[in-house]
Amino acid sequence: MFTATLIARPGGLDPALVDSLRNAWGGQDAVWLSPDEAAEFALAQAPANQWQVWQDLQALSVDLVIQPSAGRRKKMLLADMDSTMIEQECIDELAEEAGVGADVREITARAMNGELDFEGALTARVSLLKGLQESVIQKVLDTRITLMPGGSVLLATMKAQSGYAALVSGGFTAFTGSVATQLGFDEHRANTLLIQDGALTGSVALPILGREAKVTALQEITTRLGLSPSEVLAVGDGANDLGMLALAGTGVALHAKPTVQAECSVRINNSDLTALLFLQGYARTDFTT
Repeated sequence: MFTATLIARPGGLDPALVDSLRNAWGGQDAVWLSPDEAAEFALAQAPANQWQVWQDLQALSVDLVIQPSAGRRKKMLLADMDSTMIEQECIDELAEEAGVGADVREITARAMNGELDFEGALTARVSLLKGLQESVIQKVLDTRITLMPGGSVLLATMKAQSGYAALVSGGFTAFTGSVATQLGFDEHRANTLLIQDGALTGSVALPILGREAKVTALQEITTRLGLSPSEVLAVGDGANDLGMLALAGTGVALHAKPTVQAECSVRINNSDLTALLFLQGYARTDFTT
């Protein structure tokens, strides 16, 4: 059996649309997870025209996910940080303070779209931050970084069901430590900015945490917890997330770059992080705040 889940912003999901699609595909009765926001119905098989319908629904600001019904509810969350658990790219915000914002943002965009090698792109961007005062990191955290909507509810709900949460980022520990504490992650992994005499040296500690390191994190943490990758819900937006998204039982491309979406079967473009709860069959009344 398969489950089709339709998700929109609150008030954006028309019941008539859900019924029409359910009837067209011969699905079972629709179950509303949140009125006018999220609904699901069971299917005997995945429809052949799934992606054409997905494209049509995107024009209506509705996300559609079809996945096997068994094992949807996961025991572990593995999440990227930049543009996933926070709304910004932390290195871009540091670059703005350093006066090299435009140069760094261009490299970031190309790296996240898979056009540049991640490790090389990170090294190049960090080199432009040489001399920036260490105190600017806290300033950026306080004034420029905002949490992605729905993240706190996602973490609280999964942890209330004995889930484990790990934050793995190609960004920096100075940021993941703060974000992990705010949201309740059990652990975090990221790159470390090297600092000398109170200023950034323009380098990061080796080895650089990139695409393969995220896969390694998934493997190491699941082994330690006695879980399998199939029990993991992973979420990210960039090319360096593709490895962990492919290995996880459910890999979610969240507001992702087009090249990333093209390689992922679970795509969320129109909702916030609470969509990851609807995908697992949680109703809004089940959410923990």
